Order: sequence, then structure tokens, then C-alpha cells
Amino acid sequence: MSSTSHPVQGPLHAVHVLSTVAGAHVNSLAGGLVARGVQVTVCGPAAIEADYGFAGAGARFVPLAVGRHPAADAPAIGTLRAVCAGAGVVHAHGLRAGLLAALALGGRRIPLVVTWHGGDAPADDGRMLRWLERRALRGATVVLGVSSDLVDRARGHGARDVRLAPVGVPRPVPGPPRPPADGERRRQKTRAEFGAVDRPLLLSVGRLEPGKGYGVLLDAAARWAGLAPRPLVAIAGEGPERAALERRIEAERLPVLLLGRRADVPRLLSAADLVILPSRWEARSLIAQEALHAGVPLVATDVGGTRELVGDAAVLVPYADAAALAEAVTALLGDPGRRTALTAAGRAQAATWATEDDTVAQVLSVYDELTQSQTQTR
Repeated sequence: MSSTSHPVQGPLHAVHVLSTVAGAHVNSLAGGLVARGVQVTVCGPAAIEADYGFAGAGARFVPLAVGRHPAADAPAIGTLRAVCAGAGVVHAHGLRAGLLAALALGGRRIPLVVTWHGGDAPADDGRMLRWLERRALRGATVVLGVSSDLVDRARGHGARDVRLAPVGVPRPVPGPPRPPADGERRRQKTRAEFGAVDRPLLLSVGRLEPGKGYGVLLDAAARWAGLAPRPLVAIAGEGPERAALERRIEAERLPVLLLGRRADVPRLLSAADLVILPSRWEARSLIAQEALHAGVPLVATDVGGTRELVGDAAVLVPYADAAALAEAVTALLGDPGRRTALTAAGRAQAATWATEDDTVAQVLSVYDELTQSQTQTR
């Protein structure tokens, strides 16, 4: 799909709303839309602007005071109502943002697009989750699901118009050519920082929270006690589970490092032997995409949209099965040929994914369709 297939006729003001998910995607999308003549306003928690710098993509940023619970969102809804007054289209990212946008728009005849990325709902409260899904998705003019299972769920909730819309992620930008020896020195330097010069380094990346499967990963790490050398697990991320994980790592003397939040994931990937994704559910995991782009073999749970994303280019195991996870990792570490094959397959699979340009073009096509329909019905 060409990025110029659906040009916008005249200026369009698109308001993007987000709460806790999709900051990187919105930043990429905003930059692409601004480059195509769209005026973009991004509304979200102030901390998200600090993390992603939407102004650098050419967008205006308006902070939202998003509460800890939907019942506390009245100030955010009031802010959104004012911002959306002159919008041609409102685009919310995630269920919480979709609900905020739907409430802010009320009966206004402004199209609402909701991209459902998954991962931003209160998974520990099934009734709240189902209510949030129904309310946010039924209020949208168009729902864009980033994986087929989300598309099916949205249709099951009665959404009016649901479309599959895989989200493109930034592809690695090749740097200046370096001698192979230089790359290997950098790799070994990173491994030395973690004490993994002479042992396998396994990398996991994600927020330390329930549902990410880190307890199962620690169970698997305990099963590698008999391996020589014993693999080292490095987990990059921060979150509410950190203290509990630290206590367990110390009590059981597990070979696991909690690295905290990191801004150098590409460097970590270049040093890793394997990437492990033990989540309970994922739509289109960013670290899975980054691993395959980088040619690092991936072991992941067979959940959500992961199989659709990686195809045969990763080893998939059942969720919460520590034995299966440990066995899959052990087998890969002992099979260099299989790791080499997965490296090639991963890069080939990554080449089939939507690019950032494809994503912008699809979203722009939806905007054109909705705004033209609005014009025709006036």
C-alpha cells in the first residue's frame, strides 16, 4: 500500500487520545500524518509526552488528568470535549482512551476511530473488563484491531465496523558499516556488564506486572540449575511486581537480573542468545517484533496474536507451562543449527509485516472515508 494512495483533501484536524498504551505507535503515526498535511493533537497523561515527545513529531500535546478508575475521569472528559470541538476525526488508542473519547464526544457528529491494541484493561476484574470492552467498542464508528483475535472479540461485543489493522513498528535503521570484529567487541562488552561472557544470556522485555508471566519465567530459571554453564536471565522493565520478583530471586538464588527500565533495548538484543516472551496474552508484541527484526531467536507463549505475528519463525509454548518453557530454551541452546535457522526465518517473517508507512496509509484511508461520508450526509 502506498503512502500516497489516499491523500487528504484540505486540512484535517485529527485528535489522538491515549491512556497507558501505544505511545510509540501514536508518535510514529502522528509524524506520518503531519508529514501528509494533517493537523494532529495528542491528548494523554503528561508523563507520556515526557516519554515520547509528540511535539517532536509535529503534533500539539494536551495533557489529560486520567484517573485510576473510569469513575474519576470527569476532568479528562471535560478537557477532551473542548479539544475535540473542532476536530474532523477523533482516534483513540486502547479501551480506556476509547471510553474517554466516546463520553467526550457525546452526541456530536464527529467520527470516532478506536485502535484496540490490547493490554490496557483491568484483567483482574472480568466484569469491569467486559463492560469496558462493550462500552468503548460500541461507541466507535470504526474499530481497528491489531490482531485477528481482537477483531473477533470486537465483533462479538457488537462493534459496528471492525477491521484488521496490524500496526507497523519502526524498522532498524542501518548504521555505518562496521567491521565484524567491532560488532563482536560491543556484544561481548554488553555481556560482560551482566556477567554473561561464558554463559548464555536470555533476554525478556516488558512491564513487571501480572499477566506478563515472569513468575513462570522464574520457575523455568530454577529448572536450569543443572545446566553447565547455567543461563543468565536479564529482564528489562519496571512495574508493580518488582519487589515480589526481587524477593523470590534472592530467596531462591535464581540467575535472574532485573535491569529496570532501559532505553537501549537494541543493544541488549545484540548481546542476547535468545529472547523469551512468557506473557499470558499479547496482540502484536513489540519485543517479539524487535527480536525477529534483529535476528534473535524467540521463545514465546502461544497466546493471542503471537502465532499470527511470528508464524514458524519462533518456538511457541503453552502459557504457564514452566517445564515446556525450560525444555524449549534448553533445546535451542543445545542446537546452534536451529538457532541459525530461526535467525533467518525471523528476518524473513519481519519483512512481511506492515511498515510504518503502510500503517499511516491505512489510517489515512479510514479518515478519508469517514470525513467524506460526514460531508455527504450534511
